[in-house]
Amino acid sequence: MSKPFPANPFLGQAIPLEKKLAATADSNTLKLLQQGIDLQRAGKFIEAERIYQAILRRFPEHPDALHLMGTLAMEADELEIAVGYFAKALKRQPKNAIYQHNLGNAYFQMRNFELALRHLSKAIELKPNLIEGLCNLARCYVMMSNAEVALPLYQKAYRLNPSHPQVGVGLGNALVNLGKMDEAETYLRQAIRERTGVTEAYMALSASRKFKDRPSELDEIMIELQAPALLPGQKSQLYHAAGKILNDLKRYGEATDFYSRAKEISGSKFKIETYRNWVDEMIALFNPLFVGSRKDFGDPSALPVFVVGMPRSGTTLTEQIMASHAQVHGAGELHKLRQIAMNSGLARRNLNSFSQELMTMTPEQSRAMAGEYLKHLRRYSRSASRIVDKMPHNFELVGLIRLLFPNAKIIHARRDAMDNCVSCFMNAFSDAHGYNADLDKLGLYYREYDRLMKHWDKMFPGKIYLSQYEELTSDQETQSRKLIDHLGLAWDPACLNFHETERTVTTISRWQVRQPIYQSSVKRWKNYGDKLQPLINSLGDLAVT
Repeated sequence: MSKPFPANPFLGQAIPLEKKLAATADSNTLKLLQQGIDLQRAGKFIEAERIYQAILRRFPEHPDALHLMGTLAMEADELEIAVGYFAKALKRQPKNAIYQHNLGNAYFQMRNFELALRHLSKAIELKPNLIEGLCNLARCYVMMSNAEVALPLYQKAYRLNPSHPQVGVGLGNALVNLGKMDEAETYLRQAIRERTGVTEAYMALSASRKFKDRPSELDEIMIELQAPALLPGQKSQLYHAAGKILNDLKRYGEATDFYSRAKEISGSKFKIETYRNWVDEMIALFNPLFVGSRKDFGDPSALPVFVVGMPRSGTTLTEQIMASHAQVHGAGELHKLRQIAMNSGLARRNLNSFSQELMTMTPEQSRAMAGEYLKHLRRYSRSASRIVDKMPHNFELVGLIRLLFPNAKIIHARRDAMDNCVSCFMNAFSDAHGYNADLDKLGLYYREYDRLMKHWDKMFPGKIYLSQYEELTSDQETQSRKLIDHLGLAWDPACLNFHETERTVTTISRWQVRQPIYQSSVKRWKNYGDKLQPLINSLGDLAVT
């Protein structure tokens, strides 16, 4: 998928060179900076870097050279390096709205939404009509499950410039997240007419409803796919959009072909062997001796509720049912726990650091980490008795969750392996989900997820509640009552009308959770016939056919 923001949208606009560059620079430095910018615009990043570095050797704290080095780091996806450069530039010019914006942008791409919010808000405070800032701040609120706060920001940007490439699609997506599908279509259609964010708009349109008859969008997408100048990411979005519509129309074979074409473009470098080794090491780390000797760790709070599992396993449905309860707030997919883990050295390339951190952690340190997470949760609700974090891939961090929150409720959303994998394959995940690039890798990844969850069940018997998708959809009331009882709360009849709950839903399931419960997705993999043979082969005994 394409990046949420342009990497450096102000490369040419941050300057008006004669006015904006540092007053300490001489005319030769101004010319060098302009040369670097011209080279950067032309994609000659190494040559541009040489110029910026030459300036920094003369003026080590030159704010514009530091800022431009940050934009180069963004181009290379070196986000931490970019943050360092932007922060240094801001230290010299803290009231520069562009520097504030780009630092917020970098934090957003690192999924550090709190810091992104801080700097994007500051950028708007300094420059209230900065359209990119308004849109990116709104996008940040959407990702923090606050689309209702994002909406007026997008609307202001729309009033300033309805043709801006970030405005129409952003506003449409925010409305979709709030369940206002008809309003959303108006803005998405306008974006298509004005040729701004066309492929993203078609993606959003295809996901906004279920198609029963062949829509005009399908023919339009087919025409768009003939455009010779399409970037790989744009073409992938169109293939996904067409696949979604064809799938709705029950043209399953064609839909699978379109999804496969979308995946082929991704260029995924996911290595299942590396991931399998990582799971081995996690299982070895969280052994009975390690867990048993740390029973006094963490915070006793029962506030956090973690919904874990594979993507497309029913995590959103499970959260929506709970969030319909008067005492429960659904916060969506939060990245905070993983940030805490990463700060402790958790990375697939450096698990030894994570192991060492946990082995030497004191009870006081564990409580400090837990407190950081709880403080983050309270940003979403000051009054709720339970706050739900439904980041599916927290299934990798169940051991850490139990260490930090011995009384937290962990809910494992599980679904038929074939249905689950097919649903994953038919959706456009971010680059972080490289396992979703083909059916073979997807099945092998599912096996590793299954292996790790079995380990957690063995390590923490009776502490992980299983929410089986098929049972939830076949007997909604019984399963919903069990779910709320597991949270230690009294029953609330509103949980049966979860589709009427008004809240931001940012996941792919944002259309489905606004419908009454249905069973049409159970065993739907059987519609796709021989095209799923690679998945059946890689799932092995987990593929119950």
